[in-house]
Amino acid sequence: MAQIRANLASVRRRIDDACNQCGRDPATVRLLPVSKTVAVERLRLAYAAGCRELGENKVQEARHKHQTLADLTDLRWSVIGHLQTNKARYVARFASEFQALDSVRVAEALERRLQQEGRALDVMVQVNTSGEDSKYGLAPNQVAPFLKALTPFSCLRVRGLMTLALWSSDTDRVRACFARLRQLRDRLRQNAPDRIDLTHLSMGMSGDFETAIEEGATVVRVGQAIFGARPLPDSHYWPDAASSPTPQAEQTP
Repeated sequence: MAQIRANLASVRRRIDDACNQCGRDPATVRLLPVSKTVAVERLRLAYAAGCRELGENKVQEARHKHQTLADLTDLRWSVIGHLQTNKARYVARFASEFQALDSVRVAEALERRLQQEGRALDVMVQVNTSGEDSKYGLAPNQVAPFLKALTPFSCLRVRGLMTLALWSSDTDRVRACFARLRQLRDRLRQNAPDRIDLTHLSMGMSGDFETAIEEGATVVRVGQAIFGARPLPDSHYWPDAASSPTPQAEQTP
């Protein structure tokens, strides 16, 4: 617990420093700890260290952890990875947030299940700002009509946009992805449909969240800087990712 608490404090200091550098209030940036592959025993330690929300990429992993940690009744779960329609029922049952909405079919499946559960769900629309075929998300020019298509879904509460930046050591190229999302959000807000809230920008992970904050991030998804590097590559945890045409698991929070 001491190590997790120290890591959390370090990340929060980095958030504070980044905000101070660009004249932002640190309270406007939400830290979402990403717990994929982290054992539930360590998640109990993270809870004891102050974590009250966790982000998971894989629905089945998130579902298992939610069930195992059901006694932690104020722990919120955010699903941040690609969702297949046949797993929408799980997200509708336990998640507080879904950050990777990029399909009307998924929106329809979630809406139907949420109505059955009597729940609503905060969602963010995923945008592919890097132009890479290996990433999910809508092209920027597809976002406006997609937002309009979401307006009939009363159980889906659109809160903003999400992106994964280019995986690169070139900060300028990474920054361009974040700036592209912010500029898109600012344009769309001018004529956003009713019920569509574009306040939030979820962008930035362990290696680049300071840059994302400088470009307007309101949510940063941080995993390894809190829980430490995973000892094995993603292909060990998710063998299907190695052969997938869209192996997003290669980019790690």
